[in-house]
Amino acid sequence: MPDVLRSIGGATVLVCGPDGPKVHGERDAVDLIGEAWYGGADWVAIPAGRLNADFFRLRTRVAGEIVQKFVTYGVGLAILGDVSPHTAVSTALRDFVRECDRGTQTWFVPDIDDLRDRLERLPPRPGRKTAGPR
Repeated sequence: MPDVLRSIGGATVLVCGPDGPKVHGERDAVDLIGEAWYGGADWVAIPAGRLNADFFRLRTRVAGEIVQKFVTYGVGLAILGDVSPHTAVSTALRDFVRECDRGTQTWFVPDIDDLRDRLERLPPRPGRKTAGPR
């Protein structure tokens, strides 16, 4: 399935297909952000399986670099799927996921339905009809 724009929970989301290229770092993040901007998306949803294994090893700084790019450009980031195998072996990653999930910019969600529920609870962004990161 290719990457596709969808309206989810009042936001426009670029939903990345599970079989697309791996997201290795900042360059790939910027490419996805550009694709989101081109399509008018407020959020990008990436299946956890598309993230390079280094993303889940915080000492590599890949997760921080990717998340920072999304924050810098004001595009929300949702990681879709089960990350529990990674969080089970890393207290630091477990804490990182928990902190991200407390905010309104980066979330780790099990599926599109959970993403929809979370997006519906966000207030609309100023100047746009859709909900999204602030």
